[in-house]
Amino acid sequence: MRENGPVTSATRQPETSAAALPPRLIATDLDGTLLRDDKSVSERTVAALAAAEEAGIEVFFVTGRPARWMDVVSDHVHGHGLAICGNGAAVVDLHGGPGAHRFVKVRELARENALDAVRLLREAAPGAVFAVEQTYGFYQEPAYPKLHMEIPDTLAPAEQLLAPDAPGAGEPVLKILAFHHELDPDAFLAVARRAVGDRATITRSSPSALLEISGPGVSKASTLELCCAERGISPEEVVAFGDMPNDVEMLTWAGTSYAMGNAHPAVIAAASGRTVANNEDGVAVVIEKILAERS
Repeated sequence: MRENGPVTSATRQPETSAAALPPRLIATDLDGTLLRDDKSVSERTVAALAAAEEAGIEVFFVTGRPARWMDVVSDHVHGHGLAICGNGAAVVDLHGGPGAHRFVKVRELARENALDAVRLLREAAPGAVFAVEQTYGFYQEPAYPKLHMEIPDTLAPAEQLLAPDAPGAGEPVLKILAFHHELDPDAFLAVARRAVGDRATITRSSPSALLEISGPGVSKASTLELCCAERGISPEEVVAFGDMPNDVEMLTWAGTSYAMGNAHPAVIAAASGRTVANNEDGVAVVIEKILAERS
């Protein structure tokens, strides 16, 4: 369970009506939101997603995960083949299955901006260590902890990983990751935002002091807005779900939004409503209510 927020009863109804307008799109975060803590998708949630699509409501997974980590939902794609990954840095077609994802849209972090962010964070938060997330590769500094169950393609200082002649130099950078062993997560986020300013977008989704740094203006919300505009869907027709600071902009943008029962306080403040925790199928609870009201 996440450390910030109480768990509410699974029988409790969401705290707001299901939607102001009939929804046309559901946008849901994965970790701490749609997924249970064991990274599974419950049968109830699978059924709710399928029922929403049968009712003509499009479903978008909107996550900080890279495309290669989308295998957790690969069995539940159904009609909703598109996902927003990397906190808005990429729109990915999941229909090919694990290892065969197609990048539909990429909003990269310019290497000069990434280098600026690294330099400024080294000055503002001594001890910060970095990793680089690209469309297909993952590279990290030797001191960056093994936070993910994967082997990095290269170990080197971030400045070398972002150099013009670095491995994968022809591949877009989606985001860089910054980790600090000692700072409080929210304090680290505040320090980083002050230091880096508008050179990048900085957020976090982990309970540890791990920051996710994307291109200026790149967020779950801004990429979701682009995808909705292409479909003629207004914010008022979107229902969004999330639990961590990287969801705040999306929940603020959507016409109807829900913080999970296990959500960070900033998420609770940003959302228009609240549902029960991820382990109690909070997303499914709301979808079932939406569909019941429609019928």
